[in-house]
Amino acid sequence: MLKRLLAILLVFLFQSCQYFEKKVPSEKELLEKRMKEINWQEVDEYPSVSDCETLTDEAQRKQCFFEFLTTTIQQKLAVDTLATMFPKLDTIEVKVTVLPNASLTFEPQFPKDSVAYDTIKIDSILHARLVDFPKVNPAIKRGIPVKTQFVLPVIIKQE
Repeated sequence: MLKRLLAILLVFLFQSCQYFEKKVPSEKELLEKRMKEINWQEVDEYPSVSDCETLTDEAQRKQCFFEFLTTTIQQKLAVDTLATMFPKLDTIEVKVTVLPNASLTFEPQFPKDSVAYDTIKIDSILHARLVDFPKVNPAIKRGIPVKTQFVLPVIIKQE
């Protein structure tokens, strides 16, 4: 009887070991799961300029960067004749792209009904004036510099 009980116990013991086996996920499965967890629409650190580097609060740093960028663009465009050439144009939206190598590109954004404006002339004025821009540190995602784009409203004519 004791031998039978011991044999049954051993069978259960060997069978129960299968319950404790854990399936090890493959490297590919782990990578896919991790990639799905990452929010690719947000960056870990926003682009920044040296004037804003001292701020520790991320919201203040972001605000400082956008204010610096808007002010600098407005100052560079203030010396031009955009306001006199296009008197009805008071604000222009500029798509700013900060590339991973810290270079900037600017592209004016025009509404669909912008036939009243000479978009080519405005674009060429923007490209001519927005050179020699202060150094901008690119955004960081997972420790890697990444490309970011955003649209800034730039006031041309202040009353």
